[in-house]
Amino acid sequence: MGRVVITGMGCVTAMGNDVAAFGASLFAGRSGIRASSEPADGLHFTRTATVEGFRGEDWLLAGQRPVADRTAAFAVAAARQAVTQSGVVAAHPGESVAVVFGCSAGGRATEEQEAKRLYVGNARLHPLTVPRIMANAGTSLVAMEYGLTGPSLTLSTACASGTHAVGLAFHMIRAGMVQAALAGGHEAPLSLAFLRAWDSLHVVSPTACRPFARDRDGMTLGEGAAVFALEEREGARARGAEILGEIVGFGMSSDAHHITQPDPGGPAAAMRRALEDAGARPEEVGYINAHGTGTDTNDRVEAEAIHRVFGERGRHLPISSTKGLHGHAIGASGAIELLATVLALGEGVLPANGCLAETGGFEPDPALGLDGLLTAPSQAQVGLALSNSFAFGGMNAVLAARPG
Repeated sequence: MGRVVITGMGCVTAMGNDVAAFGASLFAGRSGIRASSEPADGLHFTRTATVEGFRGEDWLLAGQRPVADRTAAFAVAAARQAVTQSGVVAAHPGESVAVVFGCSAGGRATEEQEAKRLYVGNARLHPLTVPRIMANAGTSLVAMEYGLTGPSLTLSTACASGTHAVGLAFHMIRAGMVQAALAGGHEAPLSLAFLRAWDSLHVVSPTACRPFARDRDGMTLGEGAAVFALEEREGARARGAEILGEIVGFGMSSDAHHITQPDPGGPAAAMRRALEDAGARPEEVGYINAHGTGTDTNDRVEAEAIHRVFGERGRHLPISSTKGLHGHAIGASGAIELLATVLALGEGVLPANGCLAETGGFEPDPALGLDGLLTAPSQAQVGLALSNSFAFGGMNAVLAARPG
């Protein structure tokens, strides 16, 4: 089986709308979580991680504009950045390139706009409503733009969607099904009904997301996208492509336990399987980008899973969740967090556990036993890292990565 490397990356996030801006914010600990300029009545929170300064018309081709919701525009923008950096499309025949994206919520802005027209105004719906709300619209638009006729699909596994997408593309390349892929996740879910639905679950922080903190009080919702150009290593080297990182393992599992309450056995199994897939031992891992949502249950269960996999070493293993910086972007989260992980490996700097200074600083929860939690950026040359994604429904996905 071949080795799979990353030759291009692109993103649209609350921390910046390209990889350079995202990386600068990541290593400075500069959060994209902000108070909403138009707070919605009835919500118990005011902060979200909203993408700013993004205009879909700046990225969408004329034929894409009528059918692209905000989430699809994110996908197109992030994919174009990755393609431009990598040159992957020009290097491979279209039938040998896959497009695999994760998207959980689909075109929420369009769906709510058209629902209002229907139920409030009894108006005729826009004739392009269906393609605008399709979760796979971003995948389809990217495939059509570049003439990519290989496997093309969209995965919806809640908060693990982006990680599942990259993992599946990785396995497809490694198995020889395709030579290359564009893979990642995109999501633009910050509509009123979506925010209220999450508010009703009582898991959104009224202050700001503080993963693994003693006083954590919930997640912060976000939006964005991250896309990677993946290629078989020897082909990438032969054409002189810059190798930004390498995906070496992918593990999946199901809790088969509860629709919203996680069980540590599932995340532990996914981490073990990622390591087995990589042919690596737990003691080789030098950093974990944790799922770390900032909710009481998630952080406690993830900590327990880490201890099950790494034993006593888990207490001292460098760990951070970057959701306190870019928010929880649902189906895009895993892809954005893989981007943070790849940048950390390449720069030799591990990002701090994200949190907002104005909330009173950050005090790790001692009950979790994670003494290696990074409260500040840390210089370190790490040879192997894990990026964790654990979703509602007990859907777990973990990627293992090495530096390029």
